[in-house]
Formats: sequence, structure tokens, C-alpha cells
Amino acid sequence: MATFSKPLLVALKRRNLFGRPLLVAIAIVLLLRSRLASLAQKPSTRSTEQPSPGEIDDVLQKVYETEEDESRTLLVPYRDRIARVKIKETLPSKFKLDAPFFPPLSTSAKSKPNIDTAFLIQLRAIIFRVAFPSLWTKESSIVALHSLFLVLRTVLSVIVARLDGRLARHLVSADGKGFLKGLGLWFLLAIPSTLTNSLIRHLQSKLSLNLRTRLTRYTQDLYLSSAPDLRFYRSGLEGVDQYLTADIEAWSESISVLYGNIIKPSLDLILFTSQLSRSLGLRGTILLFANYYATVAILRAVTPAFGRLASVEAKLEGEYRAGMGRVGREAEEIAFYDGGAREKSILTRAYSRLIKHVNSIYKHPSTHLNVAQIRIAYEWTEDYVIKYLWSAAGYCLIAVPLLYTRKKRSEDMRPDNAIANRTESYVSNRRLLLSLADAGGRLMYAYKDILELAGLTTRLYTLLSALHHSTPPSGVAEAADQIQLTHVDVIVPRNPSENLADIDSKTRDARNYLPLVKDLSFTLREGDHLMITGSNGVGKTAVARILAGLWAPQGDTAEVRLPSKRSDAGQAVFVVPQRPYMVTGSLLDQVIYPHSYPEYLKSGKTENDMMEILEKVFLAYLPEREGGWKTRKEWRDVLSGGEKQRMAMARVFYHRPRFAILDGLCWSNFFKPRTLIPFAECTSAVSSDVEGRMYEHAKALGITLVTISLRPSLMKYHTHLLTLKGDSSGGWTLAQVGTAEERMGIDREISTLESKLADVEKWERRVKELDVLLSTQELV
Repeated sequence: MATFSKPLLVALKRRNLFGRPLLVAIAIVLLLRSRLASLAQKPSTRSTEQPSPGEIDDVLQKVYETEEDESRTLLVPYRDRIARVKIKETLPSKFKLDAPFFPPLSTSAKSKPNIDTAFLIQLRAIIFRVAFPSLWTKESSIVALHSLFLVLRTVLSVIVARLDGRLARHLVSADGKGFLKGLGLWFLLAIPSTLTNSLIRHLQSKLSLNLRTRLTRYTQDLYLSSAPDLRFYRSGLEGVDQYLTADIEAWSESISVLYGNIIKPSLDLILFTSQLSRSLGLRGTILLFANYYATVAILRAVTPAFGRLASVEAKLEGEYRAGMGRVGREAEEIAFYDGGAREKSILTRAYSRLIKHVNSIYKHPSTHLNVAQIRIAYEWTEDYVIKYLWSAAGYCLIAVPLLYTRKKRSEDMRPDNAIANRTESYVSNRRLLLSLADAGGRLMYAYKDILELAGLTTRLYTLLSALHHSTPPSGVAEAADQIQLTHVDVIVPRNPSENLADIDSKTRDARNYLPLVKDLSFTLREGDHLMITGSNGVGKTAVARILAGLWAPQGDTAEVRLPSKRSDAGQAVFVVPQRPYMVTGSLLDQVIYPHSYPEYLKSGKTENDMMEILEKVFLAYLPEREGGWKTRKEWRDVLSGGEKQRMAMARVFYHRPRFAILDGLCWSNFFKPRTLIPFAECTSAVSSDVEGRMYEHAKALGITLVTISLRPSLMKYHTHLLTLKGDSSGGWTLAQVGTAEERMGIDREISTLESKLADVEKWERRVKELDVLLSTQELV
């Protein structure tokens, strides 16, 4: 620091550098060039040979390789090469240790983020538990290197300011030799200065990308957790895709930019103030700090709530984005209804809410000015203070050592030297003050960035907190070879994102004390095939969610015991939902889902086995029709409704679970591929031989079936019948198929149908009467 207060050229002459600026510049260029060349020659993790189209198809199918240490190496086709990216999953023990650092936020903290203690606690939890879990991470190295170059740039700025003053002194003194030497040193300093600026920008972008990668991997491992956690099912967050994509990206970019915008101006303020205090004296230093205080006070008084802006704007962006995604996913259904105009109005309203919020956030509640006036007033004040007030203050501060210091009054040197000294002091101080004004301006702008970071931090913290505190259902245990429910009340669970204080007591009572099914108890062993029936809306699918472990059993003594997995790694309970899900990937991926290709290879199955499975569900024509097993398409659009349902049954035959829950399959669609089936045909009978072969094959594989259906014709393939009454008491009956009780139920249904058939003649007579009346009107 003492070096900067000495005449710069004298110090450089003592180091014997001033006479050889060209040699030093050449040496620096050669060193940088050799360094860049060595970096370019580092061994790459990519393949050197260009892969063939078949190899690329294999990579797309394989996706990753499992290493010996249980980590995975992603295979990514990139620029005619195959890049290998090593991925290490976050351990569950890490999540368990991090959960106490992410307690749930209150409603006020979510809606009004600000720069306060809560913000600092949230930011500390995200940074030290997720972004920078230790000092020995790649991100920490980038921050350290970034900080080093920020300090270097500040030091170079001070040197350039002093050199600028020395050049002005030589010009005023008409010292040509000194001016040329200074100019050579100027070009020499330009090399590390430009390199430093470029590296700072590069490291800032690199830090943002690395933070986004680390946060994305952490949140995805947490969000896409396996059973029994299933946080993606239980999080209860609306617009979670906005949290996981845009919010993480915005937070990473904001924190990386903010670090440079705070550290560099802070260093500039410290070093430049230190340098200026030597020239300005006590009065000038006091005026300098008074300028700092006045600027902060003015801007803080007029700054709008940028934290609230960022948080609410991200939420509204998520709603608009979710609406656009919904139209893309449900395009066919919307087209059938001709709902384009209606969807347009919904999206227009969502976009209008977003734009209205962005415009109205600047409006201060205590004023009667409109939005444009508030925005113009704020921007005018900000520019006036940072650009013009600081510049005027700088000129006043420069005048202090030239007009009012004792040094000026007692100066007894020659007039030429006095003018040269004043010029050097003026130019150096002016350069430092301009840099100081720029640093102060960036710090003032950083205040706005911190407010926006507060809003983004609240959003990201809300995501992590909700995922960490999304617990699996209690009251579920393992059984050897059976499903057992004991005194279970089936109740719709509360949304985890809801605040109980915002729900009225009547709604809470209805949710807590009006179960869909009351005191449900039964034991289902392997080979005991169960059919669940009842009218629409009585809770048949809700029972399936209990059996699958998605919903927690309710009741004081409620308990659910589910079977363990097979010894050959087969699943215990496999659910075929009402809406079949088609995964992104190849045709083979549709059959083996949720297995990946490496797990398929590990199972020992072959394409011949896959073809046999497709034959059992009458889809053997698909590989030839679609172009092979590795064909990648948007299968939810390619396959018909019946083909999707049969593909779901193919997954059951592939995984061979202990129990398979078939929820509401439409068997007429099941066996009529690529045809449009009217609604009434979904309840019509199909060939008993085809239907029987499907059930018999499942039984031959050792799969116990639990079918949810309203069709009596399916009853013969089951051994037990669970009927949900759907009354206010949540009643139910369990009967064994073939018993007297079950036959009585069938007799009652037959008598009901016969009574309806008895009225057919009366309906036919009425139809003929209506035909006569209509024909008479046509004649008239």
C-alpha cells in the first residue's frame, strides 16, 4: 500500500522494469500463450473417434453407465462425440442432516421477502448446505480465483490512476522522454488489465453455471425420490416446474453477479478512499464519507420493494408457464371441445396478471401518482444521485487539496513544478474519484439486486423446505406375502402447502371426520384376487392409493401391512393407473418402465422375451410398425388409448409383481387397437376367451390381481368382492365370490335388470307414438 503513495515511476526504476517494458510485455504474452496451449492439450473425457449412428442410438438407449463406486457416468452425444459426465447422487443421509436447516416459512415471510434476519438465515442455509457444502469444492475454488482477480483489478485501477497523473505531469512539464516511458508502461499494464477483465467475466459465468448444476442435482435427487418418500407426489407445491428450472437459474445468476458487484466495489471503496485520503486531507475525507451516507439515505428512501417484485413475479411467471404447458399436453382434448378461445382467454388473463404486477409494483401506496410517474421519479432520482451528484461531489473533493490545503499555501517551489504537481494531483485524484463514483454506483445498484435476491431466495428456500418436510405416510409396515388393512379410514389427505390457519373450521371438520371409507379391514394373500366395485366417486381409487402406499392410513388404530419385494428384485405392488403414462424414450423403454436400460440388461431378459410379452397383450405388431425397439417417438401421441392401456399391462407382465392393482381399465378399448370407441362401448362385453387369457397369464406368472371396475362380468376372475356403498357412513362389504352372499348380490342385480327390461315394451310403444306425432307435423 505504501508503494501506491510514492511516485510510481521512481518505484519502477528502482526495480529496473521501466527500461524494459517491451521485453516484459513479450514475456507475459509468451507465458499466457503457453498456458493456453497446455490447457488445450489436456486429455478430454470425450471419445476421440466420431461415433456411428448405431453407437449414438445405443448411447441414447443406455443413457448412463454404473461405476464400481455406485456413481453413474452419463453418456451425452455432443458435437459428433460422446461426452461422459460423472454423476454422484446425493445420499439420503445428507438430506437427513440438511432437513433441520430448512424449517417451514410463515405465510408473511413467503409473501413479503426483505433484507432482514430471515433472509440471512435462508441464504446461509442454501449456500452452506447446498451451494457450498465444503471448502474443497469446485465452486469454492472458482470463488477464490474470482476474488483474486477482483483484487488484482482494483490494484491495477490504482496503478493506472497514478500513471495517468504522471503522464499528465510529463505533458505539462514538456518531458518527452518521461512521457514515452510512461506510454510504454501504459501499454504494458493494458495486457494484465484486459486479461483480468475477461477472466472475471468468464469466472462469473462459470460460477453461475456450476451453482445451477449443483442446485439442480441436489433438488432433483430430493424431488424425484423413490418410495416410500415420493416427494414429487407429496410436495403440494403449485408450479413446481418453475421452482426447479427458472428459479434455480435466476438465483444462481443473481448470486454470482451480486458477488462481483459487491466485492469489487467494496474493495474499490476501501483502496480508493485510502489513496484519496492521502491527498484530500481530513476535511476532504469527511466530505467523502458524508457523500456516502447521503447517497445511501436518499436511495433507500425511494427504492421500491424489489424483493416482493422478484418473488411474486416468479410465481406469476410459473402460473403462465404452467398454462402454456397444459395446452401443449392436452391439445387433443382441447381440440375435441373446440376450446381454443377459452384457453386463449385463460392464458391472456394469466399474462395480464403478470404484466399488471410488474407495472404496479412501482406504485407507492402512500402516493396518488400513477405507475408511469412513480417509475420515472424513481429512475430520475437514481440516475441523478449516482451519475451527477457523485460527479459534482468528486469535483468538489478534487478542489480541496488544490485550493484549501496548507500545502498549497506554503508551497515555495518553482511555478512550473507547482503547475505540474497540481496537474498530476488533479488527474490522479479525478481518475480515482471517477472509479470511486463508479464503485459507489454499483453498490447502490447492488442494493436493488440484493432485494431481488431476497425474493428468489425465499422461492428457492420454500422449495427446499417443502421437499425436506414431505414425509412418507406413517402406519405402513411390511408383511411377508400379503396385504393387510386394519381399521383404516380412507380420507383425502391435506395439501402440504395449505396453511391450516387459512382453512375454516367447517372445512377442517369435514376433512378430518368424513372418510370416504370407514374402518376398512381385510387381508389379501397371494392368490386371493380382489375386485373393488361401487358407484362413481365412492373412493375406489382412494383405496388403491392406500394399497400402493401413496396415502397414509387414517384412524387411531389404523395399520397397513404391504408385502416385501420378491427375492429376484421384482416389485411388491404394481399399480396400473386410469391414465397410462408414456415415458420419454424408445419403444423398449415403454415396456420396461420404470426400469432403465442398464437395469433391463441386468435382469437378463432379451428382445425375444419382450416380444413374447407384447404378444400376450396383442401388441406384437408395434416393433415392426414403429421401426424397431430403439425407435424414439412421442409415444403418448403415437399410441392409441387402447394401445396405451395394453402397454401398461405389458409392464405388469415384465415386472411380475406380487400384487397388481388395475384401476378402471376399459377392456373393450383394450382389445380394439387404433379405433375410436364410443363411451357406451366401454361397458360392453368382449370375448370371454380373450379376457380369460389375459387373467390366466397374469395368474400363471404368480401375480395377484386387484381390479377396480364396475363390470360384473369381471367378477368370475376374482375370489373376493369389495363393494363400497358410498353413503355418508363410509360403509363397505367384503364377500367371497361364489358364496351365498355373493350370489344374493348377483340375484338382486338380475332382478333389477329384469324389472328394467319389463318396461321395454312400454318404451317402444311411446317411441312409436312420438314417430307418429313427428310425421304428422312434417305433413302439415
